[in-house]
Amino acid sequence: MAGLAFTKFGSRIRALFLSGITPEKLAASIVMGLMIGVFPILGTTTLLCALAAWRLGLNIPAIQLVNYISAPLQIVCLFPFIRLGETIFGAAALNLSAAQIANMSASDVPQAFTSLWTAGLHAAAGWLLIAPALGALAYHPLVAALRRIGKAIAGGSLAPAATQESL
Repeated sequence: MAGLAFTKFGSRIRALFLSGITPEKLAASIVMGLMIGVFPILGTTTLLCALAAWRLGLNIPAIQLVNYISAPLQIVCLFPFIRLGETIFGAAALNLSAAQIANMSASDVPQAFTSLWTAGLHAAAGWLLIAPALGALAYHPLVAALRRIGKAIAGGSLAPAATQESL
């Protein structure tokens, strides 16, 4: 079963490379999908990825796939981004757990909005400091790796087993 899934995945990757997408565009799609995928304002990343793909001429399926895959990482990075933003602005730490945030949202909506709006701004500031730098660091090594993969696919050495048998 795992072999079939890998073969199917390999066929799709091969088709993507053979469709004419450049390693640079694919790398940019992957990096932007990851950068935007960890943006700390929950519920915004799909639209932001679509806008970035449209504006930058990136591959929409690739950017959205990476965005969806990075959703758990978005949750993991949320509080570190908030803390970094609090440090940037010299703000007091928001000492609320996820359960407290849920309770506050249910009982005192205006206070929840004010607290969470500020935390969201802090998180966005922390993200803005970290994400572009990490994206810039990841782009060139990813382009190099994708070029090697593209050459191997074009040469037939990375063709899925079912495709190699039919040749």
